[in-house]
Amino acid sequence: MWLSDFTLVLPDTVQRGSLRIENGRITEIIDGSVSGGIDGRGHTIFAGFIDMHGDMIEQELEPRARVDFPMDVALNALDARLAASGVTTAYASVSFSRSAAQGERRSYEHTSQVIRALHGARQGCRVDHRIHARFDITFDNAVGVLAQLLEDGQVDLVSLMDHTPGQGQYRNLEIHIRNKAAQNGISVPEARQIVAQSIADRDRPQEVLLANMRTVARLCREHGVALASHDDDTVEKAQLMADLGAVIAEFPVTHEAAQAAIATGMMTAMGAPNAMRGQSYSGNLSARQAHAEGLLSILAADYHPAAILPAIRRLAEVDANGLAGAARLATVNPAKALGLADRGAIAPGKRADLVIVDDRDRVALTLGDGCVVYSNGTMETASEALRTVA
Repeated sequence: MWLSDFTLVLPDTVQRGSLRIENGRITEIIDGSVSGGIDGRGHTIFAGFIDMHGDMIEQELEPRARVDFPMDVALNALDARLAASGVTTAYASVSFSRSAAQGERRSYEHTSQVIRALHGARQGCRVDHRIHARFDITFDNAVGVLAQLLEDGQVDLVSLMDHTPGQGQYRNLEIHIRNKAAQNGISVPEARQIVAQSIADRDRPQEVLLANMRTVARLCREHGVALASHDDDTVEKAQLMADLGAVIAEFPVTHEAAQAAIATGMMTAMGAPNAMRGQSYSGNLSARQAHAEGLLSILAADYHPAAILPAIRRLAEVDANGLAGAARLATVNPAKALGLADRGAIAPGKRADLVIVDDRDRVALTLGDGCVVYSNGTMETASEALRTVA
């Protein structure tokens, strides 16, 4: 089946042309149009977006505090939302947190159950769902659980994090306190007291934290799972994570940390909402600034997958390689970092994971492995033709 007369966002350039899909793969790309194909009317085709960090599954599972939804309900809702945003491969981020009480969200019992349930439920979804385990380095008890999950092949990506206020993501305590007050509907003095207690509770010796990090890094190497850092705020942290074998520096919070990460050979990942809005809600490094200085490698959904496409459009305005360069942040680059050699680009031999965007910059169709997984109803002729072929 030919998709004819589209604007194709290729890895290194943008061209008006046509592509052919057979058995879920892209088999040919040519300039211009072909007769008998699906008429694109100049609409734009991107490679399917690869989201290596999306926090949405935890919100879908617990949309309100202590309100638990079944995995099939939560995953179906998230699956539809991702496909409608053009995401065809998604790493669902779930966290092990030392501050969570037993059985609560982010406790090691709850998170390990969520990972196993998600792993078992992802067959038959629209999107290729994978699992990103976020490991709190202060949480000794989770090391053994993570080891077993890796042994059982339940985890596809691991990141090391420390959310103690006063460093990392929350290095600006005043902004963190104000955000916590707003999020929890409490006064600023009450939020300040909670933050102070969180700092006091972080009583793990540095050598224990380093031992936890080294153990997790070793487990990832043994099982061939990519390792990422999280919220690096100093040159020393970025260099330590590179030494441990991290390939991605997620959400570096300072210019110096991002620069150090790139210098070590790591790719940096920052949130699409940050890039779209032009600022971090935590007052940290702006994704636009990082991009302008050549320090941004990957765009992640973070908490809102619909931000990926407008973030690409915004960065394309100033990218040295225009739209093709900006699109690489959500396609080619995450595929390379995560070892996904079969996707991430519009090129012969790659999976036909594609996003068709209309002239109003809306996702009109999303294809996963050549099959329609989302349609907004504006290209129904094309949608039906592709469904018939599939």
